[in-house]
Amino acid sequence: MPETCQDLAHLAHVEMLTDRFEESLDFFTRVYGLKLSGQDETSAYLRAWDDYEHASLKLTRAETTGIGHVAYRAASPEALERRVAAIEASGYKTHGWVEGDQSHGRAFRFEDPFGHVFEIYYDTVWFEAPAEDQAALKNTASAFTGAAPRRIDHLNLLASDVTEFRRFMETCLGSRVTEMIQLDNGRIGGCWFTVNNKTYDLACTEEHGGGQGRLHHVTYATDQREDILRAADIFLQNGIHIETGPHKHAIQGTFFLYVWEPAGNRVELANSGARLILAPDWKPIVWTETDRKKGQAWGLKTIETFHTHGTPPVKKG
Repeated sequence: MPETCQDLAHLAHVEMLTDRFEESLDFFTRVYGLKLSGQDETSAYLRAWDDYEHASLKLTRAETTGIGHVAYRAASPEALERRVAAIEASGYKTHGWVEGDQSHGRAFRFEDPFGHVFEIYYDTVWFEAPAEDQAALKNTASAFTGAAPRRIDHLNLLASDVTEFRRFMETCLGSRVTEMIQLDNGRIGGCWFTVNNKTYDLACTEEHGGGQGRLHHVTYATDQREDILRAADIFLQNGIHIETGPHKHAIQGTFFLYVWEPAGNRVELANSGARLILAPDWKPIVWTETDRKKGQAWGLKTIETFHTHGTPPVKKG
């Protein structure tokens, strides 16, 4: 496996597109439990109660759904320049430097072979809680209520060739694979990536819906499994479509709950316990097609929409 790269610190934020902006914003703030840090003409800037940056989710008005871009924060200004040089030399499509927004400074944008746009940056805006939102403990970023998630955790993208996506992640982001699915036909069905000691911050699974550059889901982490059980009741009370869960994944061992926000983007709440990847010579865990047909950790079968639903939806014609 490639030598561990420490140029990138962590997954920073995701830009999600919605064609039902007001309903999506109401869901993410009132029901899902994120906090509104700021807003401009096109976007709302949201964060979980212990995210240190101004925003971990940028919710943007659009004519469709799906993903606008994925952002990682570099470990230092020098690390940012090293990554940019590696990306420019990689042969993958680059968009170049772009101005920042409310939540961070200038960023370098580039693109995977499947139409997903990424950016990396260093200069960021630390969240400063107003008086009414300050936590009682100084080492917590802000107050929280209910079953609100603690921090952004990961996202899952869809690609027609997961092997090529893996090459992109290793080359451009310096990511390493922690777990993967090896299909009987020789293809890789899914890969789970990390740039630090978290078990994963991004997953890519095989596109089965015929789309391009699509989003499977965005996930925020909770402190406890019980938070997810309570959230299920909150979603039920508010008429939110619960797709699958609560249950436990076999891959990565996370306790999960998936719902569709009002515009149709899939979002997850997950709890991974205390699981970290500390071994510098970690060997990816390989799951076979036979393993996956057994279902999730406790036997729940993966439902069909989990393989086919992504955003934006694929136009039939």
